[in-house]
Amino acid sequence: MTQLKTQLTLEEFLALPEGDIIYELIDGEAVAKFKNDEMSPKFFHSSITGALFILLSAWAQGKGRVVIEWAIKLTRNQQDWVPVPDLTYISYNRLAADWLRDEACPVAPELVIEIISPGQSFGEMTEKATDYLKAKVQRVWIIDTKAKTITIFYPDALPQTKRGTDSLEDSLFENLQITPQQIFQQAKIP
Repeated sequence: MTQLKTQLTLEEFLALPEGDIIYELIDGEAVAKFKNDEMSPKFFHSSITGALFILLSAWAQGKGRVVIEWAIKLTRNQQDWVPVPDLTYISYNRLAADWLRDEACPVAPELVIEIISPGQSFGEMTEKATDYLKAKVQRVWIIDTKAKTITIFYPDALPQTKRGTDSLEDSLFENLQITPQQIFQQAKIP
């Protein structure tokens, strides 16, 4: 097991060996993304992740990348912050198509998606969404699998909660035409 010291630099954090536990760098500490069995991803979480990956990857062809659980180098409260969102979309305008390195995402993406796991609250996820926006991420989707909703956070507007056949259209994501209903159907969640 890796022994972690209390305060890590960004370089020390990024040099940690990969293992079964996913860590995020928060306030100089390596913090397990899922803190206990209650919080670890369950079937609905994993199914939504897969459905979103399929739907967004089809739309993103030639535009950018959709990646599952990719660490992102950001800043939070004037400190290095490395969150690991459930899904990330980053356009080739922000990170060139020929960028191929096995490392954390070096720039803020257009979209991060967080799926609420059992043991997490919407309030906690709202705080994280605010931190993403302050770090220059342009959109944050928080998905509640129990309520079957997607709450979209914007840097310059109030959040909007979408459900059912509400469109997720957004000028930032040209020609993306999906609804929460389509995502939950693709995931086979009744």
